[in-house]
Amino acid sequence: MKRLFSILAITGMMAFGTVNATTNANTSTVATTVASMTQDETAQPAEELGFHQELKKRFIEGGPGFMGIVLLCLILGLAIAIERIIFLNLSTTNTKKLTQEVEDALASGGVEAAKEVCRNTKGPIASIYYQGLDRTDEGLDAVEKAVVAYGGVQMGQLEKNVSWISLFIALAPMLGFMGTVIGMIQAFDKIEAAGDMQPSLVAGGIKVALLTTVFGLVVAMILQVFYNYIIAKIDSIVNDMEDASITLMDLLIRNKK
Repeated sequence: MKRLFSILAITGMMAFGTVNATTNANTSTVATTVASMTQDETAQPAEELGFHQELKKRFIEGGPGFMGIVLLCLILGLAIAIERIIFLNLSTTNTKKLTQEVEDALASGGVEAAKEVCRNTKGPIASIYYQGLDRTDEGLDAVEKAVVAYGGVQMGQLEKNVSWISLFIALAPMLGFMGTVIGMIQAFDKIEAAGDMQPSLVAGGIKVALLTTVFGLVVAMILQVFYNYIIAKIDSIVNDMEDASITLMDLLIRNKK
């Protein structure tokens, strides 16, 4: 009987010890897993930065001197580009509709009625029509000269300030390259002062120097897209102006007959 109790006691102690060991092992595993997950979650925000935060970080690393000048080129270039786009869109006229209205006005009310139609219409084509109609009493040669001269004036207004955008497109990458060259010179100055070629001496300087080049190229690409759109819009309006000038001469010739 005593032996039976001894065996049961030993078996119970062994079972209890196994359960405790298993429980402790599971607890330590869970604790390790939770700790690793907590560390990952804590480290994740430090590794992953938003686009604006990353851009701000790189901008500060590039140095406020050249990066600020390149940013100023971007701001001024975009301001001029947006102003030109708005102006060109307001200058766009439905040429076929205007021509039909002028032709109907010439047939019904004469030159004064046609001039009134042009006064009530915005855009360079309507202004060219008005200048040509205003000189119908002087002959077709005077009308043609007026149309050509005023067409040149309108073209100048369409191309106003566009050259500044091309300047900023060329200036932004050049400033970036200048910042890179200056950064490389500073890196070699560090090497000369240290008297030893250590990567840690020049890696940071070269990285900062290259950031100015990247930022300058990005600014130039953005402004180039707007510049090409503006040039294409100006070419379209100029073509409409030339076509409208020929149409006006044909209308006046038919009206005189």
